[in-house]
Amino acid sequence: MHDPTLLLDVLFLLLAAILVVPLFQALRIPAVLGYLVAGAMLGPHTPGPVVDLAVPQVLSEFGVVFLLFAIGLELPVSRLRAMRHYIFGLGLMQVGLTSAAIGLAAWWLGLSPEAALIVGGMLAFSSTATVLKLLVERGETVARFGRISVAVLIFQDLAVVPLLTLLPLLADPNASIPLALALAAAKAVAAILVIMLLGRFVVRPAYRFIASAGNPELFTATNLFVVLAVGWLTAEAGMSMALGAFLAGMLLADTAYRHQVEADIEPFRGLLLGLFFMTVGMSLDLPAMAAEAETIAALTAALLVGKSLLLFVLCRLSGLGLATSLRIGLLLSQGGEFAFVLVGKAVGLSVLDGHTGLLLSSSVALSMAVTPAIGAVAQRLAQLIEARMGAEAFGIETSDLKSHVLICGYGRVGKAVAKLLTEHNIAYVALDLEPQRIAAARHDGLPVYYGDASQGTVLRAAGIERARAAVITLNRPDAAHRAVEAIHATAPKLPIIARAHDLGQSATLTEAGASAIVPETMEASLQLAGLVLRSAGVDTAAIDLSLKSYRDGNYRALAEQKVAE
Repeated sequence: MHDPTLLLDVLFLLLAAILVVPLFQALRIPAVLGYLVAGAMLGPHTPGPVVDLAVPQVLSEFGVVFLLFAIGLELPVSRLRAMRHYIFGLGLMQVGLTSAAIGLAAWWLGLSPEAALIVGGMLAFSSTATVLKLLVERGETVARFGRISVAVLIFQDLAVVPLLTLLPLLADPNASIPLALALAAAKAVAAILVIMLLGRFVVRPAYRFIASAGNPELFTATNLFVVLAVGWLTAEAGMSMALGAFLAGMLLADTAYRHQVEADIEPFRGLLLGLFFMTVGMSLDLPAMAAEAETIAALTAALLVGKSLLLFVLCRLSGLGLATSLRIGLLLSQGGEFAFVLVGKAVGLSVLDGHTGLLLSSSVALSMAVTPAIGAVAQRLAQLIEARMGAEAFGIETSDLKSHVLICGYGRVGKAVAKLLTEHNIAYVALDLEPQRIAAARHDGLPVYYGDASQGTVLRAAGIERARAAVITLNRPDAAHRAVEAIHATAPKLPIIARAHDLGQSATLTEAGASAIVPETMEASLQLAGLVLRSAGVDTAAIDLSLKSYRDGNYRALAEQKVAE
């Protein structure tokens, strides 16, 4: 190593991240803030070691590039089409109106039109990482407010791309904003067309060839090359590398290689993005922030209150219920990690001055820090509303659901099925007739409702025509039989998987229209027999074959008996 100082700087960066970030995560504080604090510890404005900002700043720029690539991977055209109502409806209104409101306020406070436009756009975004982490931890990604929140976040991620493209154009003092917007849109459309053509005729065939070689290192190298090469092309065309990376991600989102590509770039994205936030933290002037504490607190409060109120109103106008609108508005009220990206670029291009950038960065960081507490308050308020007014209208709650699973019965078996569906990010709606069971589930924000699964009106309200399958876990044989009959009559082609006590009930449910049956007594006996055979040293393949043969033989005998009767 020719420069020991460089090595020492790298060691300090790694050590700060290792010490601070896990502590923040243990305290349920967003990791982004941990990286900011770790960077601030190494900056020139705090006592202790000072790291040269030049080297990490160069590398950290690639963190944003890989983040945009990962977002593109999560947005295949099929997903955009399925959630288009909320992505391009509510999401568009939220970003547009919030940007306009904040931009006008910034302009009224004395910022230039260019600066006000960027400030409005950057503060309209919410923290995707923070919100998704909260939803996943609480198992609320399948809840109605969780699905709609994710849809709004998707549009915000899409809106980042044109804003990043627009920023360099606004830095030109002779440029007009309408012309800059039109030029940014034209360049973006041209870039999309070129990259899509390259993807169809060059990138996808190249990936098929590379994948056939079966070399993991070569596949990873290809991923890195695609991200950086497409980013370089868009940069040469006068746009940002981030736009190219985003388009490259969308290009691969609908391919069979998407998940492997995502896994390969994850370490690079996480490390470089963490380095980016550390460089932001190193540039924070903590003494200046302390001197402006009242201003920062006021800006943060205005951001949280203003965004939540505006989004609440938009949700109500979109036909959402009171509790759902309240949770979405509060959950998405904070600033997002992209604000740090935009502030850094805007200050570097002199669109914003350093003092304004410091106030904005500090307010966004503070708003992200209080998000977990705001989420808990939102959950409690929603519970109080539903306890006082009852669960929101069933039809409203499920009107946007498609390809979900209907669970009839939310007892021990139904809960297990719901938990596994949630782990695999599959939406569900559960029906039950036990009030205490429903109240406990609603308290946790789960999509469990009071309703008789044997009534066609209830099934239609639960979106049975749009469901992908129905699961019958009811304990009473007569209730299970009526539910299967009603579902089969309402949606004849829908797969129905039913729980049965024994083979006799299995035959009855099959006649009623069930597609597949799981008889508990027989399955328990077979599982016990399988364990005994394994302990006796019998080969696993032989055990599976024996169990399958036994199942097939019993079902066949039962069917023949029914025919004879």
